[in-house]
Amino acid sequence: MIHLKPALAALLALSTQCVAIDLFVKSSGGNKTTDIMYGLMHEDINNSGDGGIYAELISNRAFQGSEKFPSNLDNWSPVGGATLTLQKLAKPLSSALPYSVNVANPKEGKGKVKDTKGKKVGLANAGFWGMDVKRQKYTGSFHVTGEYKGDFEVSLRSAITGETFGKKVVKGGSKKGKWTEKEFELVPFKDAPNSNNTFVVQWDAEGAKDGSLDLNLISLFPPTFKGRKNGLRIDLAQTMVELKPTFLRFPGGNMLEGNTLDTWWKWYETIGPLKDRPGMAGVWEYQQTLGLGLVEYMEWADDMNLEPIVGVFAGLALDGSFVPESEMGWVIQQALDEIEFLTGDAKTTKWGAVRAKLGHPKPWKVKWVEIGNEDWLAGRPAGFESYINYRFPMMMKAFNEKYPDIKIIASPSIFDNMTIPAGAAGDHHPYLTPDEFVERFAKFDNLSKDNVTLIGEAASTHPNGGIAWEGDLMPLPWWGGSVAEAIFLISTERNGDKIIGATYAPGLRSLDRWQWSMTWVQHAADPALTTRSTSWYVWRILAHHIIRETLPVDAPAGKPNFDPLFYVAGKSETGTGIFKAAVYNSTESIPVSLKFDGLNEGAVANLTVLTGPEDPYGYNDPFTGINVVKEKTTFIKAGKGGKFTFTLPGLSVAVLETADAVKGGKGKGKGKGKGN
Repeated sequence: MIHLKPALAALLALSTQCVAIDLFVKSSGGNKTTDIMYGLMHEDINNSGDGGIYAELISNRAFQGSEKFPSNLDNWSPVGGATLTLQKLAKPLSSALPYSVNVANPKEGKGKVKDTKGKKVGLANAGFWGMDVKRQKYTGSFHVTGEYKGDFEVSLRSAITGETFGKKVVKGGSKKGKWTEKEFELVPFKDAPNSNNTFVVQWDAEGAKDGSLDLNLISLFPPTFKGRKNGLRIDLAQTMVELKPTFLRFPGGNMLEGNTLDTWWKWYETIGPLKDRPGMAGVWEYQQTLGLGLVEYMEWADDMNLEPIVGVFAGLALDGSFVPESEMGWVIQQALDEIEFLTGDAKTTKWGAVRAKLGHPKPWKVKWVEIGNEDWLAGRPAGFESYINYRFPMMMKAFNEKYPDIKIIASPSIFDNMTIPAGAAGDHHPYLTPDEFVERFAKFDNLSKDNVTLIGEAASTHPNGGIAWEGDLMPLPWWGGSVAEAIFLISTERNGDKIIGATYAPGLRSLDRWQWSMTWVQHAADPALTTRSTSWYVWRILAHHIIRETLPVDAPAGKPNFDPLFYVAGKSETGTGIFKAAVYNSTESIPVSLKFDGLNEGAVANLTVLTGPEDPYGYNDPFTGINVVKEKTTFIKAGKGGKFTFTLPGLSVAVLETADAVKGGKGKGKGKGKGN
């Protein structure tokens, strides 16, 4: 846990206010809002991919490496006294996976081979800080070469006691000089009491003619989300589904850029059989398998009915190097090829045919492409200047010519001092203190419709007075910060005709290794530790009540009365009235009187209120299981004059939705007013 400096440890500055707020929601004069208000963003940070939502249980399954992270035998251990050696064979499994593990029979002193009769040897994998073992079907495979007569055995065992929870005989041997793939299904006969478990592959030592065998690409999957092969971990995918997202922005994020111009996220190395994926030097201090590749991201979008926002490499790396103007041709071509792979006709385009051969004959639909990622940041100022002067204009021109129906997003926004060209949108990434979010409540009010903006990443990351980039990140999302995020999101919804959508980032974090502590969801090998943060609850309640048309709100004196109550109102798809609010800067409950034009006395609504702990720094603790967020839904009736009356506690987030449609029917607003 981070220990804050005394100056930073002060609680949120709260003032006492209890003045009643009387609000009248008009029936017209608002704006139609975006169709994808809330979504997801993913890159492999915090082991959120490998060891996270990508369901593979075997860590270091193919001994992938790079100059930054050389191939190794991490997380592998010998079984039966065997000796494990990392080798680069003359005939590897594939050019993408040149390294494999040699498992040699045990030897006595001076290299003499021990008697192997009746002995088993093999290797064990510890997983990503353990493995969850349940009575369910696991599917796996491994590749083996070497002269061997006999069968193999796979098993799931306790790493502490050695107890076996399930095992399976895999029939048939292997040949020298030829790689053989072995596939199997394994159903444990009992649940493991904890996640401190290993996966073991072993065989009869005497059956190995030359005293050793070579193995590679050893894989094991539990049941996956929607039953996808090479798919997603069910419990983590479910936490995302519960947020009711509408888009998926991928592959980031810094992962897209890579550490150098040679190590960016090469989409064409993320497709096809796993044996043809070399992996990449991750930008978050670990090697990545690329098992969660371009196709898997699109299948993720398919399975959750999400609009893909595809980020394409734009010629800038995290070390600040960038492609000169004279060499931009290959950068542009690979980006166009990527979209051709996703959307091209299987019969008439090169990359569309490749996609079809991989099992997806039907093209995907891609409406949004983002050019680069945070190109205002790395290599400043020259890198940003190159983006403004030629990298973005050249790529936008190429996309407009080949894919005129695709909407282009620039990775900076107007808030990053870039003038976004007509026809393009920007991307804004605020990581702020709670007070900074609240102070920026009116930030988007002056956006024109020529400055449409995506909120591609956002989070309260550090306490009031702290600086994220100087190590003041909070250990976990906390209640006060989450309420401030709600206020920020309300400000985006008020401008839903100019905001494409919003998402938190990063979404997932391993409790065993992370680089960025603030995440929606925390996880470990043990699903019991999967924890929905305070921010997850705030984003969920707002995403579960979508405003399709904002409606103006009259407050006392005929103008908005924001602070301590921040709010937005509008209509749902079916015309029901929706009011969203958050209370900040108040230690007292705020009385609210709310009237929707067209609803009379006796009208009914559901009011859902989220509250947190007395300590605004309270958080949901993965290790104690304590959830500090309280959610209460109340059925209320409009009183005299059709007014709904209720009180909202300090540091709370609320949504009221009426049972009946408000005046005006379905929300198809064409006005120019703002949902104040």
